[in-house]
Amino acid sequence: MTDAHYLSGRFLLALPGMPDPRFDDAVIALCVHNAEGAMGVGVGHELEGISLHMLLGDLDIDPGTLPDKPIHFGGPVEPQRGFVIHSPDYARDGTLMPSPEWSVTATREILTDIAAGQGPAHWLVALGYAGWGPGQLDGEMRRHGWFAADSHAGILFDTAVDDRWHAVWQAEGVDPSHLAGQTGRA
Repeated sequence: MTDAHYLSGRFLLALPGMPDPRFDDAVIALCVHNAEGAMGVGVGHELEGISLHMLLGDLDIDPGTLPDKPIHFGGPVEPQRGFVIHSPDYARDGTLMPSPEWSVTATREILTDIAAGQGPAHWLVALGYAGWGPGQLDGEMRRHGWFAADSHAGILFDTAVDDRWHAVWQAEGVDPSHLAGQTGRA
């Protein structure tokens, strides 16, 4: 296993040829990575048929003048559980700060604060998460599943969701069109 928390706060990028199609071109904001496993929230795909106003309505939170936004596919685990990835200018009990560039909060309070105009400056909402048991993520990375990239707040909050995977690769100095869908062994 890598050093505890080594990858926390980074982006995981799905490599071409990922065997699970739910993660094609995935960008995962890795919230926790330690000896007990890893947990991240997808920020590279939006869910069809659900919006922020619909979610707030289900929670009896008045959206006020808040613009409606799409909800992200956070991952296949607990798809009914919500997460807000946000700028670090907001923190409450339960807020995790895995990166100096972004934080994550999974409480109803942050949604109420956002709707009231008292939340973080930048944010996105996701349902579900991606989770790995002890050593599982490290094994998937060795078998050509994931690449750990630096996180970039500008890409997270200012780049269109469909462009994030490419943008992170480019920020890493990699042209994603040159990536192979499989690796060999020497």
